Amino acid sequence: MTKVTYPKPEHYNDTAIPAFGYELLRDALLPELLGEELSSILYWSGRKLARQYPLDTIDDIQAFFEYAAWGQLSVISQQKDKIIFDLTSELVEARMKDNPNASFSLEAGFLAEQLQRQLNCTAEAFAEPKNRKAKHVTFHVKWDFKDMVIPIKKTHENAKA
Repeated sequence: MTKVTYPKPEHYNDTAIPAFGYELLRDALLPELLGEELSSILYWSGRKLARQYPLDTIDDIQAFFEYAAWGQLSVISQQKDKIIFDLTSELVEARMKDNPNASFSLEAGFLAEQLQRQLNCTAEAFAEPKNRKAKHVTFHVKWDFKDMVIPIKKTHENAKA
């Protein structure tokens, strides 16, 4: 098992970067640009990000979530074919309070692809921010060991395609 390390966060002297910029892009601009397709595009974008940042363990996924400022990801329960995560942070709480339609599809797609890669079988995920007073988001990730995925090994020929 390899320990995932990330570059040090960028700092601009003593300037703190406000979360408003993140919220502006995530909850104002993207919904305007993507319209009704917002959730599905964010979901597939999350899967794409997971392929760009492959992680080997759930601990690595949790560390990535914190580094990306997505929040603190906790495992609530795990069974043979599913896992339930809980996501909390001040930013998650603020997003849910300020925008009743805040989408967490990006994170769901990221989780689905990471678990699919780790387990070598198809996996899907969805976010369940139903109880907005609870100030957290629940993710359900399910997989099917009967539907195995063969990892693609990158070769020089594949890279050209």
